[in-house]
Amino acid sequence: MPIEYRAERHRWLLSTTNTAYAIQLTEQGQLLHLYYGAKLPFETDYPAPPAEGRLASFHAGRYTWLAEISLPTGIFDTEPVLRPIFADGTRDLRLRYLTHEITETELLIRLQDEHYGLEVGLRYRVWADCDLISRRVELHNRGESPITFEEILSGSLPLPHDRDDFRLTHLAGAWASEYQLEQTPLTSGRKVIDGRLLNSGHANSPFFALDIDATENSGEVWFGGLEWSGNWKIVIEQAHQPYKFTRIAAGLNDYDFSWWLEAGQSFETPWLTLGYTGGGFGQMSRNLHRYQLDHLLPPAFAHDIRPVLYNSWEAVFFAVNEADQLALAEKAARLGVEIFVMDDGWFGQRDSDRAGLGDWHPSPTKFPNGLQPLIEKVKALGMQFGLWVEPEMVNPDSDLYRAHPDWVYHFPNREPTTGRNQLILNLARPDVEAWMFDWLDKLLGEHDISYIKWDYNRSVSEPGWPAARPEQQREIWVRHTQALYRIVDKLRQNHPQVLFEACSGGGGRTGLGALAHFDHMHTSDNTDPLDRLPIQLGYSLVYAPKTMYTWVTHTDFNQAKYSMRYRFLSAFMGSLCLATNLHHWSEAEMDEAARYIAEYKGVRAIVQNGTFYRLSPLTDPENLAVQYLSEDQQRGMILAYQRREHFWNNPTRLKLSGLEPTARYHLSGDLAEGEPAHLSGQALMQYGLMPKLEGYHDCALINIEKG
Repeated sequence: MPIEYRAERHRWLLSTTNTAYAIQLTEQGQLLHLYYGAKLPFETDYPAPPAEGRLASFHAGRYTWLAEISLPTGIFDTEPVLRPIFADGTRDLRLRYLTHEITETELLIRLQDEHYGLEVGLRYRVWADCDLISRRVELHNRGESPITFEEILSGSLPLPHDRDDFRLTHLAGAWASEYQLEQTPLTSGRKVIDGRLLNSGHANSPFFALDIDATENSGEVWFGGLEWSGNWKIVIEQAHQPYKFTRIAAGLNDYDFSWWLEAGQSFETPWLTLGYTGGGFGQMSRNLHRYQLDHLLPPAFAHDIRPVLYNSWEAVFFAVNEADQLALAEKAARLGVEIFVMDDGWFGQRDSDRAGLGDWHPSPTKFPNGLQPLIEKVKALGMQFGLWVEPEMVNPDSDLYRAHPDWVYHFPNREPTTGRNQLILNLARPDVEAWMFDWLDKLLGEHDISYIKWDYNRSVSEPGWPAARPEQQREIWVRHTQALYRIVDKLRQNHPQVLFEACSGGGGRTGLGALAHFDHMHTSDNTDPLDRLPIQLGYSLVYAPKTMYTWVTHTDFNQAKYSMRYRFLSAFMGSLCLATNLHHWSEAEMDEAARYIAEYKGVRAIVQNGTFYRLSPLTDPENLAVQYLSEDQQRGMILAYQRREHFWNNPTRLKLSGLEPTARYHLSGDLAEGEPAHLSGQALMQYGLMPKLEGYHDCALINIEKG
């Protein structure tokens, strides 16, 4: 059973295929975390609670650091999951066990404050096949007075308390350089990674990993991701000797935040999905990828192959009209593209980023007969039609803003700060949410649209909501994202044929939260094939390759002269997208591109639905190699890239993973001279193979087939 309760020991045990998570109820009605790690043979193998003890009157006791949910109680020096203010001003929380419920895959433990009418539910979901556990906090005000919360996290997790040699891994970066690997030894004190600009942010991804001497293929790793696209934070704390305690807490960011919970009301936090593996960072990634494909992604398209996509932005920018879009579509169809997406510039008075945003009707000068003629012509070419929108934004120079200037986030007596010449609509307002859903629902209902690219192109400023009561004005950080999710979910229900992409200037809205509502994420606005490789590799640490569209464009941030082959093979790492000006390609280049697209279609099922392995170290910026293995383990593909070349830095042998040791495999493609065409799985994993990489910005594609 995934969840067991041993009444005689007052202990819950949550088990996956390879891991276990143990919680203990003390005689005082408190919850202690006992264990999270490799699954043990017997229930009695799991540790008993240690003596509580206290080092000195200046420190909290051991039970504070071992608490299943950290609380502001007594002497405490850990990040609290909840910080309530009761009506009489009390800012202390003392929860006691009430009851619990167990279903096949869920556990709910109910706790209640010993005096006030606050009930707290700790809900756990066990994903046995992925070796993951999700948890969240559920608040219920059973009292007669409102409760203010200044912090609401999704949970906290103590790590093994006999170790203090953890290393922290997370993803950092900036616009156009997202998902850069950061690794640092964890030291005493408190480290915070967060996002607090209303989207999850380019600078950090809502994910953490703590390991002990882990490599790609071995070592213990504890990790987690927050399923939230708004403001978030992850706190990692480590106590000094002699306790050697380490804790993680994660959830909604408390920056400029409060929540007013009226009597009788409830609140649920985002899910925090946690994992443990003894198989290093590679197994961590595969567990997270499988969770996304099998459980997290919207189910309508979760296992469908992502079509090859063309996006018109980098070809024409705002110079959009029916004739030019059709000309691009005709060339895209020749290449084998399956969805044609018209980007920004199709609506209102949208000739630049200075006007028109918010006026969501086809431009009468660019599309005098509306969008339908273009859509019909694109479909007649054998492609589906997609459209770019940025629903949460408005230009001051727009009919919408002139009619509703109070609909944006703003403070009284302050001039609003624009970003990209636009302001952010206040989705915390029910009337704005209703308007946004209505025009999108009408757009999709009146047109045969199969794809929506949902963009969000600035960070928040002046986060005010003057029309709200003072005690609710700082709820906008949560209410905005809740409304976003509701709108997208209702649109999906009404228009089940539509794929939805989450974009925010590239990777500014990336995370497990987006993947619970959108089908994939825009990884980065940087489409330079050299720069994309470490971005895509960092992305793979947490997110499944299928969920990123990887781009072929003519934009070269490095001013390098890349071959067509290098551009395409760089984009083979995920779901393939083109966004170049096809009018600039010669006939020979068009033919070459068509061959690469056909080649990608032959392997994309392996890339998108298969199992992913990194063959090169995460920390190696010069050379990169990855492997994909089909679901039935009969076929595979290797991609290898040389980002730099020095006479002392030659390609190394690639040791494969996941193969059947005694099976025989046929190899074809870009193998170095003299490499055998047939080898056993054991030989490929033990000794490996040498790709053919012979120059600066060279790349290799090798196919493997069992039998």
